[in-house]
Amino acid sequence: MQRRNNILFSLLATSVVLLFACDLVVGTVRISLSDVAGALFGSDTNIALQSIVFDIRLTKAIMALVAGIALSISGLQMQTLFRNPMAGPYVLGVSAGASFGVALFLLGAPLVGIAASGTLGTLGTAGAAWIGAATVLLVVVALARRIKDIMVILILGMMLSSALGAIVEILQYLSNEQSLKSFVIWTMGSLGDVTRAQLAIIAPLVTLGIALSVATIKPLNTLLLGETYARTSGINLTRTRRTILASTTLLAGTITAFCGPVGFVGLAVPHIARMVFRSADHRILLPASALIGGGMMLVGDIISKWLLLPINTITALMGIPIVVYIVLRNRNLMQ
Repeated sequence: MQRRNNILFSLLATSVVLLFACDLVVGTVRISLSDVAGALFGSDTNIALQSIVFDIRLTKAIMALVAGIALSISGLQMQTLFRNPMAGPYVLGVSAGASFGVALFLLGAPLVGIAASGTLGTLGTAGAAWIGAATVLLVVVALARRIKDIMVILILGMMLSSALGAIVEILQYLSNEQSLKSFVIWTMGSLGDVTRAQLAIIAPLVTLGIALSVATIKPLNTLLLGETYARTSGINLTRTRRTILASTTLLAGTITAFCGPVGFVGLAVPHIARMVFRSADHRILLPASALIGGGMMLVGDIISKWLLLPINTITALMGIPIVVYIVLRNRNLMQ
């Protein structure tokens, strides 16, 4: 089994590297792999080519990789925490909370005469997304402590998402044209709008979120056997929930803030990892989900360049068949 896992991890890592290289080559301007290598390692002095590779494609490819890793890990944590195969940043309302926070900042603030642009606007958008995501997660975790039925929690999460969506629509109706345009563009999802300066903000926050998720590997494995067993094993459930809350807020909230709501990656990828590795051990699932999620986002970015479509539409088309398969495979969820 260990040998099989090592082979699978090697194949996944190789695939991610190849997809990353392919993402650097693919674009509206045709650039060969040798030209990309020349621009990256300084052997090509073409300023325009270096600008395209460094400022656009490299930043976008790194963002795709980071987004895939962050969303996949956050989805894995929530599925285990809630013991619900349909849990994820999108389904349980985390992305909706982040979107609501951004809507309040971009649409609500101008209504009361407050406006921000440039660096302040970027940081304000990110902060609003984090606060919105954290608030929704706090509500869902609080409900989970009182309600033991996982399907009820799932439905409440969906209802909370719908309620937040309704408030966002009201804000859209009341907002001016410029604010509405900024928010609509944000909701379409984009990896290309992230700059190197913003990536310097995103990277440490996501790294911290990943570090927190690594710290929860043992508690998550114990939670697979139920909260009662975890409690008797000496696991501090309150601390574990808070750590997962903080990790998911940093991961899903940060990506949603800078890239817009990217759905289905956090929901689908952990299931792919379980099926590929045939394991429920988070020591295997966490790195597996990270690699598969990063690869999936790179594939989505490549396809979005070919079809000239927003990234969230591509990830939805990729993830929905997997979600349908999960529902059909777990028919007891419908009973």
